[in-house]
Amino acid sequence: MALFNSTGNKKPTFVSMDLGTANTLVYVAGSGIVYNEPSIVAYKIKENRIIAVGNEAYKMIGKGNKSIRIVRPMVDGVITDIRATEAQLRYIFGKLRISKQLRHSIMLLACPSVITELEKAALKKIATNLGANKVFVEEEVKMAALGGGVDIYKPVGNLVVDMGGGTTDIAVIASGDIVLSKSVKVAGNYLNDEIQKFIRSQYGLEIGSKTGEQIKIEIGSLSKYPDERRMKVYGRDVVSGLPREIEVTPEEIREVLKVPVSRIIDLTVQVLEETPPELAGDIFRNGITICGGGALIKGIDRYFTDTLQLPAKIGEQPLLAVINGTKKFESDIFDILRQEAMHTKELNY
Repeated sequence: MALFNSTGNKKPTFVSMDLGTANTLVYVAGSGIVYNEPSIVAYKIKENRIIAVGNEAYKMIGKGNKSIRIVRPMVDGVITDIRATEAQLRYIFGKLRISKQLRHSIMLLACPSVITELEKAALKKIATNLGANKVFVEEEVKMAALGGGVDIYKPVGNLVVDMGGGTTDIAVIASGDIVLSKSVKVAGNYLNDEIQKFIRSQYGLEIGSKTGEQIKIEIGSLSKYPDERRMKVYGRDVVSGLPREIEVTPEEIREVLKVPVSRIIDLTVQVLEETPPELAGDIFRNGITICGGGALIKGIDRYFTDTLQLPAKIGEQPLLAVINGTKKFESDIFDILRQEAMHTKELNY
C-alpha cells in the first residue's frame, strides 16, 4: 500500500469507529465526530429492508409493529449479526455522504475485548468493502484509557475500568499496551435489566428497557447524593394488564445497582491480584480510571475508592473516551505505516 499519493504530500483519510454495544461513533480526521447514535437497526421484515438506524430505530423499541424487526448488531460485546453490522455501517456512511472519503482510507476499529479473531477478520473485511485500504483493530479499553486522559505510553502501570453497554473491560496498561485484562458481561444494559426485574418483582409492574435505562440515568447511584428525589415510573400491571404509575426511590435503585457492580469490583480485585508487583505499586499511587457510560452513575468513583481502598476517578468525557482515544491514536497508526513502508523499501532495495 502506498501511504501517500504520487505527489507525496497528501495522507489518506483517517477514519475511526467505536463499535459499541450501546452506541456507534464515527470520527473522520478533519471533520471530527460525525456520528454518535445507538447501535440499533430497524428492518421491514417482508422486504428485509433497513428503514431506520440509530436514533430513529431507537425510538421504535417497544413501539413497533409485527412488520418491523429491531436488531442490535452487537450484544454483550459480541457481534450477533455480521450482515446487520455491515448494513448498519453502509447505511451510516451513506447517510453521512462520506463514501468518497472512505476510498483508500486508513480505518481504525475499536472493539470489545471479547470479540473473536474470526469476528475481527469479518469486521476488517467489512471495512475493506467500504473502501478502506488498511484496517487496524484495537481494544476499546486501551482507546478508552488514552481518551480518558491516561498517559498509556509511560512505563507506569495504570488500571482502567471501561464500563460500556454490553461489557465491562478491566485492564492494566503500561508502556503503550495492555499488560493484562479481563472482561465481564455486566455493564449498562445488564444494569437496565436488573432495574426492570426489580420493578416487576417489587411493584408488579412491567416496564421496558428504555424506562429501565431512564431510571438508571435519572436516579441511579452508588452513594447518597444531594437533592435525592423519587421518580414516577409508568408501565403495565402484570396482574390486570392495565397501565399504572408508581414511584421509586434513589435508595431502592442504589441497592439494585450495588449487586451487579460488586461483580465488577470482584473482577477488579482479580486483575490486581495478577498484576506484577512493580505495576501494582504504580496503581496504588495512580489509582483507577473509570470510563464508559457506567462512569456517569452517581458516586461510582467514591464506591470504588471505599470498597478497594484505592483512589478512583472518572476519566475525561467518559462517554466519548473510546472515540477520543482513537483520535489520539491516529499519529501512532501513521508511524506504523511509515515504518512498514520503509521496511518494504529496504527489502525491495
